[in-house]
Amino acid sequence: MFEFVSADGTVILYSDHGEGTPVLFLHGWMMSSKVWSFQQPLSGQFRIITIDFRGHGDSNETEFSYGSCLKDIVTLLDHLMIDQIVLAGWSMGAQIAIRFYHEMSSRVAGMILVAGTPCFCMQSDYIFGVPLSEVRSISLRLKREYVSTAGEFFKGMFANGEVSKSELTGIAAQTVGKLPSYRIAVSALQELIDTDLRGILPEISAPVLLVHGLDDKICLPGASEFMSSKIPDADLELFENTGHAPFLSQPEKFNTLMTGFVESL
Repeated sequence: MFEFVSADGTVILYSDHGEGTPVLFLHGWMMSSKVWSFQQPLSGQFRIITIDFRGHGDSNETEFSYGSCLKDIVTLLDHLMIDQIVLAGWSMGAQIAIRFYHEMSSRVAGMILVAGTPCFCMQSDYIFGVPLSEVRSISLRLKREYVSTAGEFFKGMFANGEVSKSELTGIAAQTVGKLPSYRIAVSALQELIDTDLRGILPEISAPVLLVHGLDDKICLPGASEFMSSKIPDADLELFENTGHAPFLSQPEKFNTLMTGFVESL
């Protein structure tokens, strides 16, 4: 891992391997760049870059917000002297990718949005979110039993029968880093609660690949179907018998799909 210093002095960790088209991977809630371990072999074809969002992985802990993450991404791209990037965002990272495109569209060649949603919480006019009461319940459980709740959340990313117990243990060993602090986790969860990106989806003119597991209970597959109907140049790939992390349970299939998309840009 390498590091750079953000505009506000926060030390941010990142990795950078390979050559060719640069792809920046953005991790999900409570995770770190380590979650993309199964995508590192793609560095034989592309320039694979990952980042630990502030307060996550080995990056310094400070105030967390989507806005600060966007600034950190700009600083990273400038640091690496990259003008244009392909963004691969998972779950929370997909929301950050969409926000980044909205503010810096000229720097985005394309996006891969995995298990994403433009609006995490259910609304009166949006049925593809989770009920706010359910999110509040998660927040309460985090406060009471932080580590065990985080572990339950990780297990809940996979559908019944998607992976065996030994496979789950192996995936966790390779992709789970240290947990962010409770304060950071709650701040990030609040960003998920507050964010509604539905209105900006039609503005996205870059090519977009949407990937979603049909058995995802965290971000419903209907969210990606909704986005595919609103983003002008979007392709949707649905994985059967798959939960919230198709790039972990089916890395070969996901990597092949991603390779075809990036090469088509």
